[in-house]
This record gives sequence, structure tokens and C-alpha cells, in this order.
Amino acid sequence: MILNEESCGLVLGEMVEEAERLIWLVTADIKDLHVKRGRRYVPFLQVLAEKVSEGVEVRLIHAKEPGPRFREDFDRFPELIEAENFERILCPRMHMKCVLVDGRKAYIGSANLTGAGMGAKHKDRRNFEAGVVTDEPAMVGELMDFLDAFHLGDHCLKCRLREVCPDPVA
Repeated sequence: MILNEESCGLVLGEMVEEAERLIWLVTADIKDLHVKRGRRYVPFLQVLAEKVSEGVEVRLIHAKEPGPRFREDFDRFPELIEAENFERILCPRMHMKCVLVDGRKAYIGSANLTGAGMGAKHKDRRNFEAGVVTDEPAMVGELMDFLDAFHLGDHCLKCRLREVCPDPVA
């Protein structure tokens, strides 16, 4: 069990930094967030760009279009725009918050990928969050199976929000 600001260090720090093959990031809301690296804070998008450059496959799923600050920061990292191993899916039905790394470890919890959820906001300005990190194979496998089916668009054809979906997968 991890609570509050622990999610930033454990999930975005250790788990994402240690990824070697695959990172799934799933959130309802995403904003321009920063994470601690050593004695300074860096944009989380920089961390993702570095992982993409290392050959790690990164898939980001979120429910709504991020704001202008995120967009500006995103555009500073061409590897996130040009690389084949970075994918972004926008799904208005997505409300899950999870991070899956290398098919071996998963965070499942309440925190969005925002400064107040997982980022480097002051402890007195952050949201109250709770989550679980697991490496239990059955649980990680079930989450991986769902995300793979989602990524292939299994949900799209029957979705009743298809008319308002900005980017149907299938």
C-alpha cells in the first residue's frame, strides 16, 4: 500500500526509471508534471523521452486532451512525436489509473498523472491518494490482458461514446 506523495517516488521514480521493455501509463487526467531526479525536478515527459530513446515501448492512455502547458512540454521532446515505440491513445471512457512496467509490476490506485496526483506538488497542495503496487503474476497478467485488448480496440466497436470519441482505435 502506498499513500499520498509516496506514489511519486515509488511509481514515477523507481518503477518507471527501472523499466527495460514496456511502460503502460493509464490515467483519466494528465497534466504537465515534474518528478524528482537527484536534487532537482525534471518534466516527466523528459523521463519518458529518455526511456523511448533507450528502446522502451511506452503507451500512454488518457481520457481527455491535456492542457496547453503539457502540449508545449510534449513538443519539446521530438522522440515522443517521431518514435514508433511511443503511442498515445485518447479514450473519453478511461478512468483507470495504473502504471504497468515490463509486464512484471503494476501500480493500481487513485492518482492521476498530474502534479497534485503523482507529481512534485508541495505536500500541503497534493491530493490525498492511495494505491497498491503488486508483482503478483495473476493480477499483473489480468491487467496486461485488459490493456492489450484495449490497445487493439476491442472496446471501440461497441462503445456508445464513439460519436464523441476524438480518436477511435478501431
